[in-house]
Amino acid sequence: MTEIYSKPSLTYTEQIQHLRDNGMAIPNHEEAEYWLRHVSYYRLSAYWLYFEHPKDQVGQRFKSQTSFDDVIALYDFDRNLRRLVMRGTEHVEVALRGSWAYQLGQIGGGHEYLDARHYSNRSEFHSNLAKLAGDVGRSKETYIKHYLDKYHSPALPPVWMVSEMMSFGQMSRWYSNLNDRSLRSKIAKPMQLPETVLVSLISHLTDVRNICAHHGRLWNRGFLRPPRLAHNPDDLKSSLDLNASQAPAKLYNAICMIAHIVRTVAPDSSWINDIKRLLLSHPTNDLAAMGFPVDWIQRPIWNLQSEQSI
Repeated sequence: MTEIYSKPSLTYTEQIQHLRDNGMAIPNHEEAEYWLRHVSYYRLSAYWLYFEHPKDQVGQRFKSQTSFDDVIALYDFDRNLRRLVMRGTEHVEVALRGSWAYQLGQIGGGHEYLDARHYSNRSEFHSNLAKLAGDVGRSKETYIKHYLDKYHSPALPPVWMVSEMMSFGQMSRWYSNLNDRSLRSKIAKPMQLPETVLVSLISHLTDVRNICAHHGRLWNRGFLRPPRLAHNPDDLKSSLDLNASQAPAKLYNAICMIAHIVRTVAPDSSWINDIKRLLLSHPTNDLAAMGFPVDWIQRPIWNLQSEQSI
């Protein structure tokens, strides 16, 4: 039998009282109302869930000494984590765009990417192509408009133009569908990862990036599409948690492989040090909830030094 949803809409004052009645300490009513007003009860509930007892446990909802300030500290940590992860995936995305466009251009010119023979799944190719054609037609980019105004054939711009307007998810699908493994390897080479690992990683990072872009909870999220783990280079392999390759995957291994790509394509970036600094500031110090092994800080990739900021 279907249950009817009947939870009432509460005022900010009622929301605060409800949390207090369930065992959360709220030392400053005005500050709590500020966060509930500008962030929302429902969004913050994803963070205070961490401080709750199991649902079947008798007694108050929240663990002893849980404070609203603890919830906000965890929310702020996650917000900063999303920003840094987005910054790291930018390096992955830009490197993939450039390498994909270059290698496709080298095998037959700017429009070689439109040849269906290069793709293993023709149905997916035509779906990707239709999506791209629609995006090109709606684009306000000056360089796209210039191409469409000046040239009548081919109907779509060359690969180095369309690569700049594709979303990360689109780029992932075009790359993954290439049927020539050696071509995929050439595209992956600047990132110093095997193509089988890169195909899996960018699929996983599409999910991660979408969560970041929509301001979702990231820090202890489980992912149903875990990345395939790299077995070289040796210092990356030694940094990964090789026992954590099954779904739901936590964030640690993805962060390690982003760090590897960042150090490869942007060696002057401070990203590794910046994210390490944030991780060490975790308000509950529960990095295991993110999939971090106990000895993560001793692993090779976290001992790299970089001072410049990109």
